[in-house]
Amino acid sequence: MRVYITGHRGQLGRALLRRLPDAAGGDLPELDITNPASIEAALAEAQPDVVFHCAAYTDVDGAARDPALAYRINGLGTQNVAIAAARVGAALVHISSNEVFDGRKGAPYDEFDHTNPINPYARSKHAAEWYTLHLCPRFYLVRTAWISAPGGRNFIHRILQLADERGSLRVVTDEVANPTFADDLAGGLITLAATGRYGLYHLTNAGHVSRYDYARKILELSGRGHVPVEPILLADYPRASTPPPFGALANTTAAALGISLRPWQEALADFLAAG
Repeated sequence: MRVYITGHRGQLGRALLRRLPDAAGGDLPELDITNPASIEAALAEAQPDVVFHCAAYTDVDGAARDPALAYRINGLGTQNVAIAAARVGAALVHISSNEVFDGRKGAPYDEFDHTNPINPYARSKHAAEWYTLHLCPRFYLVRTAWISAPGGRNFIHRILQLADERGSLRVVTDEVANPTFADDLAGGLITLAATGRYGLYHLTNAGHVSRYDYARKILELSGRGHVPVEPILLADYPRASTPPPFGALANTTAAALGISLRPWQEALADFLAAG
């Protein structure tokens, strides 16, 4: 299976490359997915069987400040990737987000729940889903949440940094989703891409948790359990974007194929033990 990875220097892209060392890939500055000619030339040269589309604008608050930029990268960039993949006959594995849901269901979302994005980042990812669904005949549209990887900018590293710098934390209790670890997700995506069972999937580490309880577990497992954490609400934490309050995902369709990721607590313990 010949593989091409967009965004191969990002958290998920690096995890895929570790498992697929012979894969081709591109990222800025040599690959610009907002330029149709750039991605078309890259895929024409690589002639992949599968494209893992990991390149994205993931600064959620930055997207709220500049929605046009988020749409240009996430929406129109995915349009370009989907068209280019279709032209070379490749299947597209597109990575989407739990944020396409509004978070008001109060229970984990399955793959066919109604989407209703409530912030500019979410709307840009929703546009990317539309392009994937309509422009590439063979696709795996995979929604995930709260990705962490070694060396990346993510919630785990931020919690550890702030705990060490400030000695105490304030973390929201009313934002809930699934912690997902890039290496586990990469393994699930590779297995999924080999099935030929195209469609819509949710793939996260098993279980969901609030930001507050997640932070407490991070501190506990990293030997910082003594650091006090004050529970606050989203309304008490002003930010540019508004996340879905209950954005947990349920893995239904991948689990039916025997593809599930281990509990997030187990993955977190290994993540922290590896340093």
